[in-house]
Amino acid sequence: MRTVEVSRFVRAQPARVERALDPASIVAYEGSFSVFDVRERASDTLVVAGGSGLELTLRFEEREDGFYYEQEEGEGQPLETMETTLTYAPKDEGTAVTASSTVGMGLRPAFLTDRLAAWKRRGELRRALDALAEDVE
Repeated sequence: MRTVEVSRFVRAQPARVERALDPASIVAYEGSFSVFDVRERASDTLVVAGGSGLELTLRFEEREDGFYYEQEEGEGQPLETMETTLTYAPKDEGTAVTASSTVGMGLRPAFLTDRLAAWKRRGELRRALDALAEDVE
């Protein structure tokens, strides 16, 4: 498994950033998958997303300073492991937003396949923070 982290300063107050973030918008901001279904439950939210013949379920937990989400286990999932924390905090006249994700493909050779998964995930996280900034600034 590999962990990647990206950060960005957003020229908007944390309340504005908070209003723009929800499980469906986070998946859309990442830009890799379309959202097919959102199911809110008592303690979490499930987002079914996919594209190019691939479908996955992400389980989101809202936290005081952002979200934690992970890929649900199941047959046909693109990764063996994918856990992400997206947080935001006031900074100067705006908001510091950070996304950290741990990914693992579960394929051999792991040093190569996990590196590829981390490279792709870093790109998704960068796109998400850029799209968020564009949306709120």
